[in-house]
Amino acid sequence: MRPCIIFNPTARGDKARKLRDHLDALASECVLRPTTGPRAACGLAREAVEQGFDTLVAAGGDGTVNEVLNGMASAPDGLERARLAILPFGTMNVFARELSLPLDLPSAWRVIKEGRETRIDLPQAAHGPQDTPIQTRFAQMAGAGLDSRAIALVDWRLKKRLGPLAYVIAGLRALSGSQPLITVQAGPHLATGELVLIGNGRFYGGHLPIFPDADCRDALLEVKVFPRTNWVALLRFGWSWSSRRPFHIRGEQSFRVQTLTLTSNEPVPFEVDGDNVGHLPATFSVRQRALRVVVRASA
Repeated sequence: MRPCIIFNPTARGDKARKLRDHLDALASECVLRPTTGPRAACGLAREAVEQGFDTLVAAGGDGTVNEVLNGMASAPDGLERARLAILPFGTMNVFARELSLPLDLPSAWRVIKEGRETRIDLPQAAHGPQDTPIQTRFAQMAGAGLDSRAIALVDWRLKKRLGPLAYVIAGLRALSGSQPLITVQAGPHLATGELVLIGNGRFYGGHLPIFPDADCRDALLEVKVFPRTNWVALLRFGWSWSSRRPFHIRGEQSFRVQTLTLTSNEPVPFEVDGDNVGHLPATFSVRQRALRVVVRASA
């Protein structure tokens, strides 16, 4: 069966025009499913799995990838019936970089046609009502604290114009307010900090190797707890991001676990794959090699 490509038809700008031109050229090789609004990709992905499509292509950034992934997972036995492929078209494309996928559309499409399938771990967050918790899956990264508060403050019109710089501006705005403490409970580990990052892969914010030794097949989540987020930490982060070197600050704690819980005495949002999806408390876990993804044949 031909691949099913899920994409946002309302995106604007030169990048969006290139995507639409590329999809028009691919119309005979695939089935195109345009989204109709926020979170619509999730429903389209579930529907595609139920209709028998075995390759679902997320054409967009990490947010689109996350929606398609969650739609696949919501279908009965969806993660076994279908595999995930990516046409990277976002601001950061963190998950595509993690998989070493090409970032230009023609090369990415060749990978989808000629590449191979592999299996990686699938993390998830349980949050919301205790009696009926919401299960949100993610591919690459989750976080709570300064980064999730910055995401809430991003000016999306500015993001279209400035790209990653819009997140820096939002981070400066978030830093000017109070920084709630987050408690991390993970087996024998108990820590508190103003920023907690949880990784299934190496990269954060595009190409920053925040977890350089991460393995997305080891059934473990990488965790970093940063005790303080201040101007010094932000400057260190900027230097690490520009130099593509690991980010460290004094007093940070790192560990690898299968499950962990984040709580706070104040309202704190948390993000997965670059989008806020709820508020703490949340419990994170991982399913080993539960996600089928398309990668380069030589990967």
